[in-house]
Amino acid sequence: MDSKILTTLEYPKIIDKLTKHASTSLGKSIAEALQPETKLESVKALLQVTDEAYAADRLKGSAPFGGIVDIRPSLLRARIGGTLNPGELLDIASTARGGRRVKRHIESIHDEHPLPMLSTTASGLAEHKPLEDAILDCIDENGEVLDHASPELASIRRELRSGEGRIREKLENMIRSSSVQKMLQDTLITLRNDRYVIPVKQEYRGSFGGIVHDQSGSGATLFIEPEAIVAMNNKLRETRAAETREIEKILQKLTAQAADHGEELLIDLELLAELDFAFAKARMAHEMKATQPRMNDRGFLKLKRGRHPLIDKDKVVPLDVELGNNYTAIIVTGPNTGGKTVSLKTVGLLSLMAMSGLFVPAEDGSQLCVFDAIYADIGDEQSIEQSLSTFSSHLTNIIRILGSMTAKSLVLLDELGAGTDPAEGSALAIAILEHIHARGSRIIATTHYSELKAYAYNRKSVINASMEFDIATLSPTYRLLVGVPGRSNAFAIAERLGLQRSIIDHARGEVSEEDLRVENMIASLEENRISAESERQSAEALRKQMEAQRAKHEEERLRFEEQKEKLLLKAQEEAREAVAKAKREAEVIIADLRKLAMEEGASVKEHKLIEAKRKLDEASPQVQTKKVKSAGKQGKIEPGDEVMVYSLNQKGSVLEVHGSDATVQLGILKMKVALDDMELLKPKAADAAKAVQPKQSGASLNRTRDDNVKMELDLRGESLEEAIMEVDRFLDESFLSGFGQVYIIHGKGTGILRTGIQQYLRKHTHVKSFRNGNYGEGGIGVTVAELK
Repeated sequence: MDSKILTTLEYPKIIDKLTKHASTSLGKSIAEALQPETKLESVKALLQVTDEAYAADRLKGSAPFGGIVDIRPSLLRARIGGTLNPGELLDIASTARGGRRVKRHIESIHDEHPLPMLSTTASGLAEHKPLEDAILDCIDENGEVLDHASPELASIRRELRSGEGRIREKLENMIRSSSVQKMLQDTLITLRNDRYVIPVKQEYRGSFGGIVHDQSGSGATLFIEPEAIVAMNNKLRETRAAETREIEKILQKLTAQAADHGEELLIDLELLAELDFAFAKARMAHEMKATQPRMNDRGFLKLKRGRHPLIDKDKVVPLDVELGNNYTAIIVTGPNTGGKTVSLKTVGLLSLMAMSGLFVPAEDGSQLCVFDAIYADIGDEQSIEQSLSTFSSHLTNIIRILGSMTAKSLVLLDELGAGTDPAEGSALAIAILEHIHARGSRIIATTHYSELKAYAYNRKSVINASMEFDIATLSPTYRLLVGVPGRSNAFAIAERLGLQRSIIDHARGEVSEEDLRVENMIASLEENRISAESERQSAEALRKQMEAQRAKHEEERLRFEEQKEKLLLKAQEEAREAVAKAKREAEVIIADLRKLAMEEGASVKEHKLIEAKRKLDEASPQVQTKKVKSAGKQGKIEPGDEVMVYSLNQKGSVLEVHGSDATVQLGILKMKVALDDMELLKPKAADAAKAVQPKQSGASLNRTRDDNVKMELDLRGESLEEAIMEVDRFLDESFLSGFGQVYIIHGKGTGILRTGIQQYLRKHTHVKSFRNGNYGEGGIGVTVAELK
């Protein structure tokens, strides 16, 4: 691809943005050398890699490229026998560790979300853990060789520390001496030329022996090595030389290990560079809010709301354009500053980006073509050095384009034919367009010449386009309108700016009738387009509203189904628990009954059976149901009838009926209740009493319709006064429930409770007769009362 055309379309600026997103110098190098591809399969592969990196970056963030550096110079020196310094070895270990982290990162994402191309690249990264460990075991993060790098170094370092300690101790004893202190400039120990010295005043040089190694800038202080430690300093220097030789051996050994891994490390660097480059493309796509375009090689492109990537995304006007299907050439007409040049550059630059494997700032569904070349003549090409006019410079570029283009090329021409006589310029522009069109190249050209509007209108596969202009505000909207030729708008602008009407009318008279018809036709087309666009936007808004409503309803339906399922599961679980509980309690009750049967033989006392039955009833799960009035379906309510009072959820007996109300006996209470608030349950109590036949067998029980009222009363353990009150309440309830006989359990004991209760029964209005319990009914521990 011609570098001049790449610069014209601002491709290098995209490369600069891409380079800044690379994490390593390796990735930056690939980004800086990026060029558009001209083979469809190669472009698709590049875009797939970008798509995988984009997905990986979205799922778990960018790969960890920290610590990876370009170690190729160090590896080259290691291979030719040089010794690497600790910093270079640390870079090798850091790069090996970074490569391992990147590999693990991509593999972990690949397990959840397939990344075939990235995982294949990452799988080629070799493991260098032994080399990494060997280096880090010998060198710390500051680049210092550690004592335990070898036994010899550890021994030398111990000897060094011991020798330094002896020298310091000797010197400290010396400077603490009062005779020496007066000769010192300062009581401190320092180093000069790797030898320990002390600062001595110049005037005491004659009386202070030793070797002078340095002096201060003023000459007042001499740094002297006392004779007493010269031999010790010599020994220390020899030990330091031994330390240096041992460190050199350790570094040579580590360098040899690095050289053994050299080939693999060089391959790793290439793979890491490719991976870093892929994630750089992904990060730039995220920043631009770009999408992956569909690619073809048949000369078709369709941009949906494409944006120029170098213009602020909050200010740029999206571009919708289609080329290469129904028409292969677009002629854009209209005044300057309307955005024609930006539209040309947007199409060209987005095509170059896609051909380079980069996502483009456009909506999903955009399509771009892999051209064999993109040619552009855009902007003012006047050259002072070559003494060429604007027209000559443009024409030189166009001649070069005409000689190089093919049927698979994209040609972008800005202000075609400008810079010369309008009549000749328009004729030349038409001839150039006709030639390019005949070659089969795709063309987008901008021009001022109105003659080209007619050319585009009459030529098959060529279509007019224009940049929208708002007459009301006298400003362009920068929207490309395909299918509508541009208007000059000169008269409208002049009128809006206040030019006299007579002058404008005179100017219109100078325009040919044919030109006026063309302008009027364009105006009519634009009005129709604006109306259609408004209706389309309204329809689109309505469609989005309906889709949002449908999505909301679907969400509510799914939420309802989910809630219903949860409630059903909860109800089933509660029912299972209730049944299980009832079964457990029933088993306990049955076990008690069996125990009673075993204890008392074949005969089980009636009150015990009743108690066991009560426990079974209580163990059954109770289902709460709402009573529903059956108004209009009940018979006539008369005194003596048993009714259910809805508002109190209680049963009672009707005493009197007067109009729409009735007096009802509810236990020991009498209440006036509306007839609409009650339901007839059974006929008069007197008639019902006749239907009740007292049972003679103690083992057979007669239960009423009301399971809440029991047929026996257990008074054991209570005082006589409490028992009498309980018996009175119990007899009232039993009488209202229509029982024929009831059982009062008082036990045998001293007989006081039995005697008191039976005396009370003799006087009670509801008691017809009473007797002691028979065999099997509890004997004298139970009184059986027959009710009236």
